[in-house]
Amino acid sequence: MGKAGKALKQVLEIYDISQNQLAVAMGIARSSINGWVNETRSPTSDAILEIRKGLQKINSEAAQEFIRLYLSEEDC
Repeated sequence: MGKAGKALKQVLEIYDISQNQLAVAMGIARSSINGWVNETRSPTSDAILEIRKGLQKINSEAAQEFIRLYLSEEDC
């Protein structure tokens, strides 16, 4: 598990976005976000795209940073 959850956690902290804000923007339960951030679940590839779309609604820079971190070859 990991890379997406780590990237998401970092972005939420850096851009001061709550899990609830992202859940509302994505139209899903906060528990899904929490599972990804705490790495108890990994988002599907479709969910990665939805995370980016949700972040885009809140802060376009956060969306770009999420994808950058997720695609980087380094650990977050």
